[in-house]
Formats: sequence, C-alpha cells, structure tokens
Amino acid sequence: MITRLSKHFQGLYWRQMTITVGMVLLTLLLLGASFFSLSYSYARSQKNEELQARATVMGQLSVRYLEQGRHLTIEELQSDPDFQQLASFAATVSDVQFMICDTDGQVLLTTDSSLAGMSVIMPERMTQEVMEQGQSYRRSDLGLYPQKRLVVGVPAVNAVSGEIVGEVFAVATTTSLDAMWQGFIGLFFMTAFVVLMISFMASSITTMRQIKPIREMAQATRRYAEGDFNIRMNDYGREDEIGELAASFNNMAESLQQTERQRREFIANISHELKTPMTTIAGYTDGILDGTIPPENERQYLQIISDESRRLSRLVRRMLDVSQLQAIDPLKNDNHFDLCESMRRVLISMEKKITDRHLDVEADIPEEPILVRGDNDMITQVIYNLLENAAKFGRPGSTLYLGITMMDGKARVMVRNEGDTIPAEELPLLFERFHKSDKSRSEDKDGVGLGLYIVKTILEQHGEKINVTSENGVTTFSFSLATE
Repeated sequence: MITRLSKHFQGLYWRQMTITVGMVLLTLLLLGASFFSLSYSYARSQKNEELQARATVMGQLSVRYLEQGRHLTIEELQSDPDFQQLASFAATVSDVQFMICDTDGQVLLTTDSSLAGMSVIMPERMTQEVMEQGQSYRRSDLGLYPQKRLVVGVPAVNAVSGEIVGEVFAVATTTSLDAMWQGFIGLFFMTAFVVLMISFMASSITTMRQIKPIREMAQATRRYAEGDFNIRMNDYGREDEIGELAASFNNMAESLQQTERQRREFIANISHELKTPMTTIAGYTDGILDGTIPPENERQYLQIISDESRRLSRLVRRMLDVSQLQAIDPLKNDNHFDLCESMRRVLISMEKKITDRHLDVEADIPEEPILVRGDNDMITQVIYNLLENAAKFGRPGSTLYLGITMMDGKARVMVRNEGDTIPAEELPLLFERFHKSDKSRSEDKDGVGLGLYIVKTILEQHGEKINVTSENGVTTFSFSLATE
C-alpha cells in the first residue's frame, strides 16, 4: 500500500503540481521580501526626514532660550514658562518628544513627562555626530526606554552668527512602522494563501487535462501490446500538442490494425498458396512410393511434382523479392533514366511469349529519350509484369498496346490488352497479394499472385499509383512517373 502511494505521488501530476506551487510560493516570497525591504526603507527614510524637519524647526525656536541659558542654571532654564510652553506645544502638534540639549549633550529640557526630574545626558557618539556631521540618526532606547525608538538629532544654530548653541533631538516611537509591518505581514500571508489556492486549482485543472490523455495512451498502449488495436484516443476537441498527439496516436492505431489485418491475410494466403503445391507433391510422391500410381504413369506424375516444386520455388523467390523491394528507397539518390529505352528492352525480352500467344503488338514509344526520376531496374520490372500479365490474359490473335505520352509534366505509361472484361468489383483486388482470378487459377498454374502486387509496391515507393480500367473486353493499366 505504501509503495503504491509512493508511486502515485511520484507521478507526473504531482510532480507538475509541486513544481507549479513551489514556483508560485518562491515568487511570492521574493516579491514580498523585495517589497517589504523597499517599503520599509522608504517609510523609515520618510520618518527620519520628518523628524529631522521638526527637530530643525524646534532648534530654530530654541536658539534664543539656549543663548540665554548660558547665563542661567539648568533649573532656571527649565522653569522658564515660555520655553516650556513652546516645547510642549511643538511636541503636542508634531506628536514627537523633544530633548533640547547644550553642546555637551546635557538635556536642558524634555517634553517627555516620563523623564521629568531626571538628569539625562545623550550618548556621546550621537552628540559628536550632531556637532561634526550636522545630524544623527539612530534607532536606540537611549538607556531610558524599554524599547528602541527613532532618534534624530540636529544642531541648534544661530542664524546670524552661525554658531552652534545647542542640540535638539526628536524622539518618536516605532509604533507606526511596526503597525505597517504587521499589516503588511497579514496582507502578504492572506494574499499568498489566495494566490496559492488559485494557482493550485488552475494547475490542478491544467495538469489533469494534460495527464488524462497520457494515461489513456498508456492504457491503450498496453491494449496494443496485448494485440487489441480497436481502442482509439479521444482528442477532446483540442487543437494543441495533446490533440495532435491523440490524432497521431489514432493514426498509428489504424496503421497497426491495418498491418495486423494484412499480416493475418498474408499468413492465410501464404498458407493456402504453400499448402496446394506441397499437398500435390506429397500426394503424388506417396502414390509412387506405395505403388498406387502404376509404373507406366510415374513419369507423368514426376513431371507434375517437378512443376509444383518449381512453382513453390518461384513463390518463395517472389516473396523474397517483395521483402527486398519494400526496403529500398528508389528516390533517395535522385537518379534519372530513359523510360523509352526500358520499354523497348522489355518488348524485346517478351517477344517469344507474345509470339507464342499469337498476339500483335502496337508500340507507341517515341524515338527521343524521356528521362524520368526513379530506379531503372524497378520500373523495368513494373513494365515487364504489366506486359506479361497483358500477354497472359490477352485473347489470341488480338493486339497488345504499349505506349507512353506526356501529361501534366509527367510521363504516362499505358499497357492495354483485349480479352475478358474484369468485373468492376474485382478491379481493386487485382493488386492484393496472392489474388488471382478464377480463370488464372484454372489455366495458369505458373502464377503466384504477386506480380501486380509488386507493381503496386514499386510505384508507391516512387510516390505514384497504378490505375486499371476494364470495359467491353479491353483492360488498360496505366501509371505516371515524374520527369523532374
């Protein structure tokens, strides 16, 4: 059970889901960290500038009192009602606590009531920064507060003489920044959760749409491995790569189914074709051996055995020829040859068979060469098979026609004979393996039913088709070859 669950979660669906959710989560984290860093830095910078501006204003207002304070004690300066009222008003309006110090960092007046009555001295480093750099920024508790606060210090400068008469520090809590941070964190997690849920649902739907056809293909493949080629893929009306893959898968299934059907037909046909001569050979041989056939008739039956053996040999040789032809690519080297010369050679080689059948020949072959693209030997075999077939079934005393014409940039070869009309329903079967008409079976014992199949195979490898018509006793075979 554990192993099954492990394989399930290692599947393509969960891998895709993990990658998608992981990428979304990583993107959210990077964006969140970047946004927070930028926004927090900006907010802090703005807060510092705000505190600096208020401290500067407070410093300008405190210059007169600080100059007077040189001649007064701290207690006298702190008891100055105008100075106290001014500082309190500024603190109330700006929501900032001020610490007004002398040039040594000694706090002369503070608006923070929690520090009333305390002797406070600002950190030496901050005091030096104010005096030397003109400002100081710190996030510190100053040793006075339980939590760190924003502290910005500026010098109090006499506008006329340019003399630094004291220092003013603006102190503010980080409550607003902390509230912004907490609000951002809450908003971030809520947004991240919503985005993750949306991405999870979208990825789940998308991944399932992708995985479902793949699973169906895996199941179909297992069915094909068992020999069942009837199952087909559903393309779900998709026009993307999955739809194209489903269509290709169905085409493959059709091809496999057709191949399997042809294989079974081939086995059935070859079994029949081999069975007939082998049965004849075995029967007559046993008859001679056991004395059933009289000695005076042995020569006759031995001749039958010899003929059947040769026919069996021709059948096997033709089958090997077909297998070799199917492995050749005749257009690979882009060869050209003279089709007229090949047709003349075939006529010369067929002269005896044509004469024996008492046939006349009408040849319409131009004297000028016609160069076509393809394999010379294979096309010669096509012409020979067609002419041999025409001579075999031509009516004695009739005329065979072998001609070539140019049509639409192609050379069109035509072979015609006069004899019995072939029924229309039988025409498509002429080019099937081992197909022979009834007349062929009764009169022609040499044929094996592969001649026209070889013709179709060779022409298909040349990218062409063989056509046949049979009307009023005239049967015509024709095919075309490209000249370029």
